[in-house]
Amino acid sequence: MPIVRFINRLSLWSGRVGALIVLPLVLAMVFEVVSRYFFAAPTQWAFELSYMMMGSIFLFGLSYAVLLDQHVNVDFLHQILPRRGIAVIDSVGYVLMAGMLFWITNALIGNVASVYRTGEGTGLSAWNPPVWPYRVIYVIGFGLFALQCLAKAIENLLIVFGYETEGSAR
Repeated sequence: MPIVRFINRLSLWSGRVGALIVLPLVLAMVFEVVSRYFFAAPTQWAFELSYMMMGSIFLFGLSYAVLLDQHVNVDFLHQILPRRGIAVIDSVGYVLMAGMLFWITNALIGNVASVYRTGEGTGLSAWNPPVWPYRVIYVIGFGLFALQCLAKAIENLLIVFGYETEGSAR
């Protein structure tokens, strides 16, 4: 199904972006350690930058983890139920999850608009960067997570109704 393939590609690229953020995170932490312990000059930005990058890695990785089925499953049910039974349970779960995630994403959009209007900073260090760019990452991460759950729901509903999908072999 084209929409499912499109969402799967988005999730794949989201995971790749998350993986790419690891390198600047490592470089920033190495810089901070060298600066702090060799030059007795800790940075003002390392703590906030590190939690923002780590959070971004996590948020971009959510949809990728669902794409690859690298999430928690109740495996004993998967071992005893037939394929369609598993697909029924998974489709209900993914539909509920997608609905909740779309609701959360919508609320996060309102939050981004609010913190952008007020110019709110993080307030956690002397650097105190504006918080809205990181909140945009929240919206993107949760939005992609919601879309991937929707794609998984569609894949499982296709199995329930007797259609095989590309990634449906379990």
